[in-house]
Amino acid sequence: MTAIVEVTNLSKTYKDGFTALRGVDLTIAEGEILALLGPNGAGKTTLISALCGITTPTSGQARIGGHDVIADYRAARRLVGLVPQEVALEPFEKVINTVRFSRGLFGHGRDDALIERILRQLSLWDKRDNRLRELSGGMKRRVLIAKALCHEPRVLFLDEPTAGVDVELRRDMWDVVRGLKAQGVTIILTTHYIEEAEAIADRVAVISKGEILLVENKADLMRRMGRKTLRIDLAAPVAGAPEALAHYDLELAEDGHALLYHYNTRGEGTGITRLLQALAQEGISLRDIETRQSSLEEIFVGLVREGTA
Repeated sequence: MTAIVEVTNLSKTYKDGFTALRGVDLTIAEGEILALLGPNGAGKTTLISALCGITTPTSGQARIGGHDVIADYRAARRLVGLVPQEVALEPFEKVINTVRFSRGLFGHGRDDALIERILRQLSLWDKRDNRLRELSGGMKRRVLIAKALCHEPRVLFLDEPTAGVDVELRRDMWDVVRGLKAQGVTIILTTHYIEEAEAIADRVAVISKGEILLVENKADLMRRMGRKTLRIDLAAPVAGAPEALAHYDLELAEDGHALLYHYNTRGEGTGITRLLQALAQEGISLRDIETRQSSLEEIFVGLVREGTA
């Protein structure tokens, strides 16, 4: 696929000596959703700010749609929509006027049909004449998205877009993001909600201390690095795993009513068949068994720990 965002050896060091980005390399394909995951202070917002022209990189290069974000700032910025973390809106202005004004800032003429479509898509049309101070926090965040979409960007940056939003509104926003992807919009999402990445991202990039630890297809990442857990519900509780099963490294759960066996699908064998046979030989009766894949959150935490070790 054609790359629409290209970042090469991008670094940012502030005047106080703090280095927020360390030689970041990143390529994002047109029409994909990339989830940028990292702990607080990892460099997520700094990277977005550099790509959107809010902060100037110390070194390296970044292009959006082939336009250098510094040398050809206006052309690059015209392709970008940004939904920032902070909700900074004029409290006494009406919703529809706020969105119209943002479109005008990019040099576009008035387009009432487009504005109506965006507001309807974000469930804001009925609130179009409300003053922003009258809206809930979730609705204000939707206004930020509408402002970012009003000039029809090809690349949309969402910096913690659902922070402080209830579960229902969060799911509505996921639907909006999927709809934008279907229209060919490229979306870069930073989030602390790991389930967002699992639900909507095509690829995951993990950043820590200003460095990209990896960029990988979400499904491939979970398949490559995820563990599986076999949960064995017992017919009767046990005080502990028999000595004969010590090499399986079983974990006792729920006051002895279940055993957990962790295994890696990349190994030559899982050992599950031998384990079940050994349990039977020890006279331990089973009530049920189930397997569970490691979540993206568990994988992410593991990667960050490895990167900071």
